[in-house]
Amino acid sequence: MTKDDESRLIKAARRGDEEAYEKLVIEHQKLVYNLALKITGSAEDALDVSQDVFLKAYLNLKSFREDSRLSVWLYRLTHNACMDHIRRTRPKNVFSLTGDADGQGEAYDVPDPSPLPSEEAERREVSRAVWDAIDKLPPDKREVLVMREISGMTYAEIASALKIEEGTVKSRLSRSRLALAEILKSSGTFFGGPQSNIVKGGR
Repeated sequence: MTKDDESRLIKAARRGDEEAYEKLVIEHQKLVYNLALKITGSAEDALDVSQDVFLKAYLNLKSFREDSRLSVWLYRLTHNACMDHIRRTRPKNVFSLTGDADGQGEAYDVPDPSPLPSEEAERREVSRAVWDAIDKLPPDKREVLVMREISGMTYAEIASALKIEEGTVKSRLSRSRLALAEILKSSGTFFGGPQSNIVKGGR
């Protein structure tokens, strides 16, 4: 789907055209589901999150800025929806551990080594700062960074989606990481944990 086609469908969906929105869902449902599955680790949870994301997207479509592709906006909605879903549904301070490598043995409940509430709050703050910084990137840099680092798409997949060469993807991604690092540095954000992989190109 070209950007012009996408823009036309978005405008139609904003006017209440459900068929147009359905086409947008079909175009992006695989990407949203795969990201949700990657974050939640559960097919059932990923399906629930995907449905929630597309409902929220439909209700808030008027707030979408068309300076980048719809997928970039959907990735952020999906990330936030996954975090909300995990906090809402996962038990606190305990997790199950099976007795063998195949996950078939007797299950035990052991203390969860998850971060303390204060640490989790700090992590969310850093995550929010990174997303705010990503939003400040030019559309072309923001798009390729989200597709690679958030969605986990390969260079070949990104090149195919954007209709550019893989070499262009790599160089654009490198410039995007540098630009993001500069924004984070200027904002005084400390990035030394998992979020720093985005800046360093950890994958």
